[in-house]
Amino acid sequence: MNFNPDVIAILANTVDIFLRALGFLILMRILLSWLGPRSQGGIVNFVISTTEPILAIFRKLPLRLGMIDFSALVALISIDLLRGFLLKIIFSFL
Repeated sequence: MNFNPDVIAILANTVDIFLRALGFLILMRILLSWLGPRSQGGIVNFVISTTEPILAIFRKLPLRLGMIDFSALVALISIDLLRGFLLKIIFSFL
């Protein structure tokens, strides 16, 4: 089955940008947890509401070592692995 290479490239770029943006939002969430947001403004609420469904999944796993919660780090690694896996699958159609 032949697919249009332009469509494959657009799909790959969309997946790549989406998952990289999600990783960036999780990094922002990590920084917000360390700095303690002074206000619950628009950007802070957006970051929290976007990342909470994903981080909630990883918080169910035993990823806490004392006071340190590694769920966000495992989420970042998982998103990066998922991104690589999906891009390999998408590019296999070329």
